[in-house]
Amino acid sequence: MRVVVVGAGLGGVAAAVGLHRLGHEVTLFERGAELREAGTGIVVMPNGIRALEALGLADGIRGHVMHGTHGGLRDWRGRPLLVTDLVQAQQEVETPAMVDRADLHRALRAPLPASVVRTATPVERLEPDPTGVTVISDGNPIARADAVIAADGIGSRLRDQLFPGHPGLRRTGRLDLRGMLARPAGLVTDLLVSQLVDRRSGAMFGLFPVGEDRLYWFTDSALRGTPPGADEARRQMLSLMADWHPLVPALIEATPPADIYVDPITRLAEPLPSFAAGRIALLGDAAHAMSPDLGQGASQAFEDAAALTRHLTGAEPADVAQRLLRYDAERRPRANRMMRAAYRQSRLTSQTGVAAWVRDALLRAVPSRLATRQLAALWNA
Repeated sequence: MRVVVVGAGLGGVAAAVGLHRLGHEVTLFERGAELREAGTGIVVMPNGIRALEALGLADGIRGHVMHGTHGGLRDWRGRPLLVTDLVQAQQEVETPAMVDRADLHRALRAPLPASVVRTATPVERLEPDPTGVTVISDGNPIARADAVIAADGIGSRLRDQLFPGHPGLRRTGRLDLRGMLARPAGLVTDLLVSQLVDRRSGAMFGLFPVGEDRLYWFTDSALRGTPPGADEARRQMLSLMADWHPLVPALIEATPPADIYVDPITRLAEPLPSFAAGRIALLGDAAHAMSPDLGQGASQAFEDAAALTRHLTGAEPADVAQRLLRYDAERRPRANRMMRAAYRQSRLTSQTGVAAWVRDALLRAVPSRLATRQLAALWNA
């Protein structure tokens, strides 16, 4: 069966590998000039690791599980609000992995033969008919497929084509600034695997280890007006967080400018009515773009890829539409629940004023054992 995958991000590459290993004739189209991922660190939750295992792609990620003793939420000065016992959580469920995004992408794409990949090929639209789908690039047909997997990212053109009445993306009013740097020699801190929140501004800072020698950090703060460039966003964040725990501004200041990325946080304004339309299925951010607050974006994309691979096992061209409906029935309820939960978490951590003061007081009252069970449940989502 001929399968086209549009978009070579993490989820698209994972799906292409899974479908290729089934014996389908797969073509992966990528608008960029090469297969690559830029960025910083990325968390893969245990459910995402299990999905990669189902695809035979988890070998390189097991060595990157997060280590620590305690995590949770802290205030802007580093004082505990909600303490979790990471050792206990790791004993109850599998442990998330924290990896370099570029390294992960490189490992996922390694099994793909060069003949499967076509770079510098933006897909502008799809033309479905009763017997297949024609793929159009620069106004010309470039492929004919029995099934198409649209994994063309958060700004998906193909999603807009399939659901022209959908409101599309919506900014959350938040700005994401993130970076990665070499771990300072001798650094010992209880802020690792923690998130700091500031009830005065609603801003957040998170810090996670990437392997033994690097650190990944991110900030989440209010966005007013036009999103600034990386340099300006960095200056603004250093000013905003000048009186936070001393490690916070120090790490932001020490991160090379080339290793800092900034994006306005966006999500789908509302869930899609379906992840499948005839012979076309949506995957990853194209299907369920969510805010990053639960760290589930990549893991949900890997679940999509594993589900598509499973549902298209043994499929013939005549089976495709029905198989993709089964994929939709499996994945859409779960991914949409995660999308809503991420938005609720964003609202919780970005509160200010009296509401944030009450939130902090309630968080301090939660026993560590209960907080640890809740963390384990999130990891095992």
